[in-house]
Amino acid sequence: MLTTVLFDLDGTLIDSIELILRSYRHTMQVHYGSAPPDHHWMTGLGTPLWVQFRQFTEDEAQISAMVATYREYNLAHHDGLVRAYDGVVEEVRALDAGGARLGLVTSKMRQGALRGLRLVGLDDVFDAVVGSDEVTHPKPHPEPVLRALELLGADPGTAVFVGDSRHDIECGRAAGVRTAAVLWGPFTRSELEDLDPDYWLEHPRDLARLTA
Repeated sequence: MLTTVLFDLDGTLIDSIELILRSYRHTMQVHYGSAPPDHHWMTGLGTPLWVQFRQFTEDEAQISAMVATYREYNLAHHDGLVRAYDGVVEEVRALDAGGARLGLVTSKMRQGALRGLRLVGLDDVFDAVVGSDEVTHPKPHPEPVLRALELLGADPGTAVFVGDSRHDIECGRAAGVRTAAVLWGPFTRSELEDLDPDYWLEHPRDLARLTA
C-alpha cells in the first residue's frame, strides 16, 4: 500500500512552463544576443539551471552570472505567470486529509519552490521539501528522492514519485519507488512511454487512486 506521495513542482503541481521559457530566452539574449528554440530547454526541463547553462559554457563565473540573470527575471515575473493546474490543489489536499505523507522534490532552489507553493496555497501540506540546493546530485540521480524519504522516515516500497518529465521518472525508479507520470503538464504519453512508469495520471483526480 502506498502511504507516501512525492511530487515534482514545475509541470506537475504548477504551470510555470511559460515563465521558465521566457526566463531562458531573456537570459540567453542578455548573455549571448540570441536564444535557441524552446524545445532545447524542454529537453532539460526538470534539471537545475547550472546543468542547462553548462551546455553553453564551462566557465563557472559565466554560469553563475547566467543563473543570476535568470533568477532576477524569473522572480520579477513569477506571480503574474504561475498558476496551479486546474484541480491539483484540491486533489493534493485530499491526499493530505486522507493521511498520506507528502513530500516535494524539485530542481528549483528551496526558496523558489516555497514561493510557488505559497502562491497556489499548498505551502502547508508538505512534510518534506527537497530543493536542488539541498542535494549534491540533482535529478535524474536518485539522491533527491532518497533525501525526501529520509526526511519523512518512509520506506521506498510505500512511496510513489509523481512527475511530468523523464528526469522525474528516472529519478524515482533509481531510488526504488514507484513512479507516476502526469499528462496535464508539458509532456505527452508518447514522450514518456518508453520509461514505462507504474501509473499514468491523465487528470489530477487520478491522484486519488494512488493511495486507494
